[in-house]
Amino acid sequence: MKDMAWFDEMEARIPQGEVRTRFAPSPTGYMHVGNLRTALYTYLIARHYGGKFILRIEDTDQGRLVEGAVDVIYRTLKECHLEHDEGPDVGGPVGPYVQTERRPLYKEYAELLIQRGHAYRCFCEKTESEEDSGEFDRGDDPCRCLSCEESERRALAGEKYVIRQRIPHEGTTTFHDESFGDITVENKTLDDQVLLKRDGLPTYNFANVVDDHLMGITHVVRGSEYLSSAPKYNLLYEGFGWPIPKYVHCSPVMRDQHNKMSKRHGDPSYEDLIAQGYLTDAVLNYVALLGWSPRGEQEIFSLDELKEAFELSGISKSPAIFDIEKLRYFNSEYIRAMSPETFAKVAEPFIRRAVKNEAYDAAAIAALLQQRTEVLTEIPEKLDFFDELPEYGTELFVHKKSKSDEQSSREMLQRVIPLFEALPAWDDESILNVMTGLAEELQVKNAKVMWPVRIAAAGKAVTPGGAVEICRILGREETLRRLRIGLEKLG
Repeated sequence: MKDMAWFDEMEARIPQGEVRTRFAPSPTGYMHVGNLRTALYTYLIARHYGGKFILRIEDTDQGRLVEGAVDVIYRTLKECHLEHDEGPDVGGPVGPYVQTERRPLYKEYAELLIQRGHAYRCFCEKTESEEDSGEFDRGDDPCRCLSCEESERRALAGEKYVIRQRIPHEGTTTFHDESFGDITVENKTLDDQVLLKRDGLPTYNFANVVDDHLMGITHVVRGSEYLSSAPKYNLLYEGFGWPIPKYVHCSPVMRDQHNKMSKRHGDPSYEDLIAQGYLTDAVLNYVALLGWSPRGEQEIFSLDELKEAFELSGISKSPAIFDIEKLRYFNSEYIRAMSPETFAKVAEPFIRRAVKNEAYDAAAIAALLQQRTEVLTEIPEKLDFFDELPEYGTELFVHKKSKSDEQSSREMLQRVIPLFEALPAWDDESILNVMTGLAEELQVKNAKVMWPVRIAAAGKAVTPGGAVEICRILGREETLRRLRIGLEKLG
C-alpha cells in the first residue's frame, strides 16, 4: 500500500468550494430515456448553482461494453447541448475520467480501508455470479475473523482473494436523500459487499464512491433502485473519513403504471425518438418534466430557462409515466415556435424523402407544413403528390361544404385553365385573383372554384396548403398539365 503522503496528495487535487456533478454512464450502446434524464438533471444542478458538470465513463463491467457506445454518449451530449466541463475528451484536474484507466487507484483505497478496519480480504472460493448476486452471509465467512497477520500471509503466498466491506454487526445506518428524506436501515440487513474482485477491478459500488470523492462530486444523481445501496455507500464514506455528498435518487421512468421503460420491450431510446421525428429540444424539455415539477404553470422551457428554474425541491418521489402523446404535443409546440428558416432546414431531409424533384423549392413546401406538423416523420406522407400525380377517382371532386360536384368541377376547370394560361405572373396573388375573380363573376363561393383546382393539382382530398400554394409550387406548366388531366377524368 502507498504511504499516507500519496493519499494526502490525492486529497490535495480535489477541487473545493463549488458544486460538482457527474454523469457516469456505462458504454452499453444507446442512451435510454432514464439515462438522458440523469445526464440532464446532473447538468442542470451544476449550471443552476454555477458549478461544474463532469463526464466519467464507467467501463469496469467489461462484459457489457459495446463497440462505438462511447461515441454515442459523446454525440448525444453534444446534440443535447449538455457540454461537460471535464471528461475523457476535454481533460480536467482530477483525471483520468475513464474507470479502467484508474484501475491502480482502487486497490490502494481498498487496502487503506482494510488498514482502517472497514474491509477485509476474503479467500473463499465463489463464482463471479455468486459475488455479483450479493447473497453472502457474513456470519458464515471465516475470513471476516482472520487476523491482519494471517490475511497478509495468505495474500503474500499468492492466494486469490476479493476485498469485502466490513459492515458492522449491530446498530443502524441513516442516510439522507434530497427527495426521500432520512432513511434508516438495520446494519444486520446489509451484506459485506465485494469492493475489489479477484481480477483487481473494482465493483461498481466501490469505484463510484472512490471516484466521486476524488473528483470532488458534491451531488450524486442516480436511479431510486440504488437507494438500497446508499447505506453501504455511507459506511464507506465514513470508513474513509470523507464527507458524504448530497444524494438525489430519481424514481423510475415507467411505460405504464406497472412496467419500467425498457429497450428490450421496444421502448424508445433518445436516438429512436430523434429517428421518429422528434426534436432534441422538445425531447429534453419533456424529459426534464419526467420526475421534476417547476414552480408555476409553465411547461415549455428552453435549456437556459431550465438552468434557471431547476431546483432539487422540485424532484418527485413518484414514478413518472412516459406519455408519447404528451411528447408529441411538446414537439408540435416547438415546431410551431421555430423561425420559418430553421424549420425549413430541419424539415428538408424529410421533404426530400418524398419530393425528389429539385425544381420544387423545399423551403416553400416547408412553409405549408410548419403549422400542420407534429413530428417530422409525418412529412413525407403529406407530400407524395408533388413528384407524381397519384391515381384518383372523380368522387374526390364532390364536396358538400364547397357545393362542388363533378359537373360544377368540370365547368370550373374549363374556365380556370385558359385564365391560368394567360396569367402574366405566376405568384400567389395572381393565382388567387384568377380564382376569386372567377367566383365573383359566377356569383359562387370561392371554395367552389378552389376545391376542384386543388383536387386536380394534387389528386388528394387532404393536402398541406390550399390550391394557391400548391399551384404556385408546382409551377404553371405542371399545374396546367394536371388540371387538364382532371378535366379529362370528368369527361
